[in-house]
Amino acid sequence: MFATVPTPIPARMKGLNRAEICDANFQQFVRDWRGPVRTRPADNAPVLPGSALDARGFVELLESQLISRHLDLMARVLRVQNKVFYTIGSSGHEGNAMVARLTRHTDPAFLHYRSGGFMAERFRKLPGMDPVMDSALSFAASREDPASGGRHKVWGSKPLWVLPQTSTIASHLPKAFGTAVAIEQARRIGHALPVPDDSIVVCSFGDASSNHATAQTAFNAAAWTAYQKLPAPVLFVCEDNGIGISVRTPDGWIARNFARRPDLDYFAADGLDLASGYGEVERAVAHCRRTRRPTFLHLRTTRIMGHAGTDFEIEWRPLEELCAVEATDPLLRSAAIALESGVMSVDALLALYEDTRARCFAAAHDADRRPRLETLAEVMQPLAPYSPAQVQAEASRFEHAAQRAEIFGGASKLPEAQPPRHLAIQINQALHDLFAKYPEALLFGEDVAQKGGVYTVTKGLQKAFGPRRVFNTLLDETIVLGLAQGYANMGLLPLPEIQYLAYFHNAGDQIRGEAASLQFFSNGQYRNPMVVRIASLGYQRGFGGHFHNDNSVTALRDIPGLVVGCPSRGDDAATMLRTLAALAKVDGRVCAFLEPIALYMTKDLYAPGDGGWLTAYPPPDQAMAFGEERVYAPEATDLLVLTFGNGVPMSLRAARTIESERGWRVRVVDLRWLLPLNEGAIARHVAECDRVLVVDEGRRSAGVGEGIVTAITEAGFGDRPLRRVVGADTFTPLAGAAFLVIPSEADIVAAASAMA
Repeated sequence: MFATVPTPIPARMKGLNRAEICDANFQQFVRDWRGPVRTRPADNAPVLPGSALDARGFVELLESQLISRHLDLMARVLRVQNKVFYTIGSSGHEGNAMVARLTRHTDPAFLHYRSGGFMAERFRKLPGMDPVMDSALSFAASREDPASGGRHKVWGSKPLWVLPQTSTIASHLPKAFGTAVAIEQARRIGHALPVPDDSIVVCSFGDASSNHATAQTAFNAAAWTAYQKLPAPVLFVCEDNGIGISVRTPDGWIARNFARRPDLDYFAADGLDLASGYGEVERAVAHCRRTRRPTFLHLRTTRIMGHAGTDFEIEWRPLEELCAVEATDPLLRSAAIALESGVMSVDALLALYEDTRARCFAAAHDADRRPRLETLAEVMQPLAPYSPAQVQAEASRFEHAAQRAEIFGGASKLPEAQPPRHLAIQINQALHDLFAKYPEALLFGEDVAQKGGVYTVTKGLQKAFGPRRVFNTLLDETIVLGLAQGYANMGLLPLPEIQYLAYFHNAGDQIRGEAASLQFFSNGQYRNPMVVRIASLGYQRGFGGHFHNDNSVTALRDIPGLVVGCPSRGDDAATMLRTLAALAKVDGRVCAFLEPIALYMTKDLYAPGDGGWLTAYPPPDQAMAFGEERVYAPEATDLLVLTFGNGVPMSLRAARTIESERGWRVRVVDLRWLLPLNEGAIARHVAECDRVLVVDEGRRSAGVGEGIVTAITEAGFGDRPLRRVVGADTFTPLAGAAFLVIPSEADIVAAASAMA
């Protein structure tokens, strides 16, 4: 490996921390160089005999490595002065600069946190960009940070197609895979891509993270796709440093686990040695681009200076082991290549090293003087954008008359010309409408294609729009939502289906940690527009137990920036879907559409055969205003019932009983929008009524009702007579016992009587 074995500085240098020792190691190694020196090669000649890397390329990669290293060293020094707020470094991983050099700046990249070398090198792809200043602004949490606007230290760049994320344990792998699939899918449906057609997706992660379930599901989905001979040009870059914080990866585990995995093409490269590693990285990138197959690049790295500035390895790692690891520092090998090849002299290399240090510190001191986020409004500005006029205009825009007439089979068969129908049919009609309006719309999930979904809500969509736009996925909610993010990244409009609300919990981090956070952490530069359809809630006559009767809306309401809508009737579902699609298109919002399963086929309201829950289909130019409620008996003031979903028809039936028994006039308000709650509307209705009843089918300690009650109290109506009717704090049992744990009409009537 090394032309001259470096002599690491031992513990005799008392008082120095490991970062300072690594810094001194490099300088001593260069000063003490006694190895051979060749005649300097031409710029386009191999830097060393047999290397695939030319001399000019080596010098530029070395410069990128030094930038990455000195950013790390600068962060350790200035952190104690509160000028830098992040110390997870890239030291030992600087070889990932090779991946950046061999890919394009239009190849979307999803990077883990040890990617300083990659970023420094990718910055070369566009003139006029400065990786040092941009990184310094990010380290300093400056409002002028071009990646996140000071919200987090993330590697990211809009012009360089590096999508910022805070993923630490491989949660970015599913969306990287999804983006690779989306590149090919967009071409098949004639959608114009924002990147070249032959782009690949770069996704880096550590050896420890490769064991995480989220990573494994991405590898499995990639292989599942390749097995069917479908393209998925994703380059998985496993940067193997042999350790995860303090937990060692068994020697040989990554190669054993991935080298012979079918349909995941394996390459291995030495990321510690630019001269020998470059050729294999080049082969892996070329293979991925040419074959469009998922490719696994096993890149050997090391980790020096600890996991982060707070990780004092000397407290848990033997000194001899630390010294041995520090001797494998890739910058030492790069120094040896520079000196042996004759590309640089000792003095020139030391000068470059110190010039880079000075450049990083100067940028950091400059960044420290730049403004930081100072108000809550500044912090939240990119989180949940909303453009009311534009959203309403887009939701009601109707320019697809010819397409929908063809899809529905003529004017006489248009849905608005049909008699009133139940919820499931009206959702189905609305989806047909949206697909006619948006040629970039895709619907996918488990069983949604030929079968039309478990409840036939998507029946006929694949036949009408083809298998390239409506298709089944493998049974994995994490991948369903990873695909949704990938399609959104490529400018498509994904409408993924999650079969049951309980199944969403299997993959919730794909929305909470990834999709919904992207606008926030990219300062609004990137977005994940999507409408996630979820069959939800309870009251299914005891069918299926808790996995099919799940009221845990709280898991969604805890996600910043997410929009959650829940219709209870067919016409509302159609107009809400149009608004959700517009929110996604105009403002890039991540939206969840909760479809009450028990109301899918409901036709009657008060008595069998009355057809009271059938609704006419609203014309395609009608849309629901974001946040708007539906009010039944708006003139009533004796009792106000605030509810949603299954609670709406139950409350309407209970209202009849209450009016009969008490003589009260009852106003029922279907909130329809569960996140954000329309607190102004809640307060307005409460102000007009004498008593308030909140009907929430969620659990007592975790539902929607707490938010409603809080809105009432904070609006100054805490003295108003108030009751909650909620579910019990338990899982939903099977059969008739299910109705013992969720609210009933009798519970609503009893609560009203308690307020008499």
